[in-house]
Amino acid sequence: MMAGREKPDVSVLNSEQQEKLRQFKIKTRIDNERYLRSHPEVDVLIGGFLRDVLHKRPADVREFAADHFTNPDLQAAVVSKMQENSGLE
Repeated sequence: MMAGREKPDVSVLNSEQQEKLRQFKIKTRIDNERYLRSHPEVDVLIGGFLRDVLHKRPADVREFAADHFTNPDLQAAVVSKMQENSGLE
């Protein structure tokens, strides 16, 4: 297992704390889903990046990601893909 990625031990919480944690997790998931639904460009950004990574299989993924997300043409590509997805082209 990677350092910092261990699963938290919720057994040290009392039942009230466990319930609060459960409610917090549910609320966070709902909030995240709302955000992603109101920002479809996130799906296009991540999808395009993953597609390029899997197609090109770069040796240095961090460098590839830096280049990908700082590409001056990225915004135009995202807008174009979103128009294509919505049938507005």
